[in-house]
Amino acid sequence: MNKISQYFSTLELTRGFFIALLASTFIYIEYWGFSHPIITTFLGLLSLYLLLDANQRVWFWTGSFTGLFWFWWITVSFRHYEMLWAIPIAIFFISFTYGLLFWIIAWLSKKISSHMNPYSPLITLTIKAAGLLLLSYIHPFGFDWFKPELVFVNSYLGIEKWQFAIILTAILLAQWKKQLLFLFLVIFAYQPSSSELPNIPNSMDLISMHTSVEEKWDKSLHKKQFYEIFQRIDKAIEAKKRLIVLPESVFPIFLNYETNTIDILEKKAKKISIVAGGLYWDGKTPLNSTYIFTDGKINIANKVLLVPFGESNPLPDFLSDWVNKVFYDGAVDYKASENVVDYVIDGIIYRNAICFEATSEKIYEKNAQGKRPERMIILSNNGWFTPSIEPTLQRLLLQYYSKKYGTTMYHSINMSPSYTIVQGKIFTSSN
Repeated sequence: MNKISQYFSTLELTRGFFIALLASTFIYIEYWGFSHPIITTFLGLLSLYLLLDANQRVWFWTGSFTGLFWFWWITVSFRHYEMLWAIPIAIFFISFTYGLLFWIIAWLSKKISSHMNPYSPLITLTIKAAGLLLLSYIHPFGFDWFKPELVFVNSYLGIEKWQFAIILTAILLAQWKKQLLFLFLVIFAYQPSSSELPNIPNSMDLISMHTSVEEKWDKSLHKKQFYEIFQRIDKAIEAKKRLIVLPESVFPIFLNYETNTIDILEKKAKKISIVAGGLYWDGKTPLNSTYIFTDGKINIANKVLLVPFGESNPLPDFLSDWVNKVFYDGAVDYKASENVVDYVIDGIIYRNAICFEATSEKIYEKNAQGKRPERMIILSNNGWFTPSIEPTLQRLLLQYYSKKYGTTMYHSINMSPSYTIVQGKIFTSSN
């Protein structure tokens, strides 16, 4: 009990809170529209400097509060299941998970360095820095949205691992040698911003929808919702668009069994290519899918990476079945496709991505021709987590991957604005 009580030292708890706040501010100023490279660069460097200099208990609290500030929005979805009682439990679980990860890094640095005198200060700092560098490869329950280098996505510094390593090395040397001049080494992680305006095609219509979760799954409202969708398609045809992109599960039905709806979409697809989200039933399990209507054909691309707990339970089978029975009325998990899918519209290749998977490394893997995706169409439904910072954090992650892989992204969203990302820059859609 005495050891546990030490972690509740007011000074160390407060310091951990402050460092986590600095490391999370970039999300919130982006959410409020006040983001600037000077601010994000300074706060990112300051948070890392204070963290590397902190002890094991401060690391635990920093991790706990960082998990809270980054991912509290996960619990917003519980209100749709009438599970408000579970919110504090989930918040504790999220915070403790990331607190434990940070604690392990600090514990290892202390344990290893204690056996390596007289170089223990350098070893301690090096192990802490290495832990931060590798932390983005650790995915609790398959959830991989935590990347420490993300704090620099809209800064003057780069987000590549080698650039993050330079930043950490500069801070490490500054602390070890007690000389702030070493911080100037971060200039080697500088990421110049392109001044050229990209050529964004005017032939694509990215649609934003504003349908709540409750309305979306209310079958009595489907006729009205589908009529609105068909009207949006007709307007795009009138505007001479070549392609219209509609959000994830914009058709919250097993579309492959709805022949009347398919017939209407096929008829309209003679004048415009249509990409729309819908469900697919393979006879045993449901799939979250993208339906592509183009050149008189229907292609179906199924989701590859499912949302942990939201679409697929990552727990062992005996626990997964119990959780689904207790919390999800016995509903079965969605089924994931094995391989990522590329499809062609008007001679252009697009990588398919549905919401969560667009923020994961796997979707950017090379295709059979050894090429990473140059263009990606993303369908999302952010209704489960709004109002919250989730759409902002999602957008920051997509900017991260756009910078990392050079992928141009076309993102159609329900319950938040749609946009295009080119070279890490956001261009909003008016629809």
